[in-house]
Amino acid sequence: MLDNLHPQVHASRERPARLHPDAILLEGDVTDPEAWDTLLSQWNPKRVLHLAAETGTGQSLTEGSRHASVNVVGTTRMLDAFAAKGIAPEKIVLTSSRAVYGEGRWVTVEGKDVYPGQRGVDMLSAGQWDFPGLTSQPHNAECTFPAPTSVYGATKLTQEHVLSAWCRSFDVPYTTLRLQNVYGVGQSLFNSYTGIVSLFCRLARKNQSIPVYEDGEIIRDFVCIDDVARAVVMALMSDGADGEVLDVGTGIGTSIQQLATMVAGIYDAPLPHLTAQFRNGDVRAAWCEIPRTTSVLGWSPRVSLGEGVAQLVTWIEEQNLVD
Repeated sequence: MLDNLHPQVHASRERPARLHPDAILLEGDVTDPEAWDTLLSQWNPKRVLHLAAETGTGQSLTEGSRHASVNVVGTTRMLDAFAAKGIAPEKIVLTSSRAVYGEGRWVTVEGKDVYPGQRGVDMLSAGQWDFPGLTSQPHNAECTFPAPTSVYGATKLTQEHVLSAWCRSFDVPYTTLRLQNVYGVGQSLFNSYTGIVSLFCRLARKNQSIPVYEDGEIIRDFVCIDDVARAVVMALMSDGADGEVLDVGTGIGTSIQQLATMVAGIYDAPLPHLTAQFRNGDVRAAWCEIPRTTSVLGWSPRVSLGEGVAQLVTWIEEQNLVD
């Protein structure tokens, strides 16, 4: 396992306590050729899980070089190192992101498909959250054309293209998993870019009213890390998923207002409040269809949002956080 233990994710540079004792950890950066040389001088990987990435929609707009370096160059460094060592893995699985879709596909009242593109700052500043006359549709890798609205999303889509081109050239099987909004036990509780579920929990446990952006009707597909881990393992071990691009989510769209109300209720915190704030590059609606993923992997999500949030809350309370 190669990880740079980035301080935005890890509170210290110590071996993560939750890492399985049998896992071998090499501290290093995916963009560093020497790190790959050290790793591949000791091991010849057969099945590769490529998780390394810089995340954060808003952050990527002002730190695009860092995102491009890790997500794109980090991937090419890995592939260059494999080629230099004559390594052709039996399988590579890439965890990509729903951010590659951008706003995705919407439909008119007549049922015509439309790709409205990015909501501009003028549009958002005017409080126009939706595209007039259009209805958002779920993401589907088989029929939704990817059109990122953030630098992060653009780098993840580039990462997908780089990997597929290399794997097809060297006849290496690969699978791409486009993850929706992942949350759950074990995620960083101080990294503001790991997701809003843990953020909402931290606010509610301090008895604060959760601020909700736009009009509260932003839609996301929240999928528990337990279900994501199962999908990753199944893709890594399944030859039936070779060459596939699969969506990993629950297939259920939940509004941010619904999530905030749920979390506030668990903590008996004040009701959430709307702020009309927005983030540039953020999409209005993002959830996915999963029949193809279910068919190819034999996988389906098991953890409901209510169950997953309850597990996360219990784990957070076990961390003895100091507010």
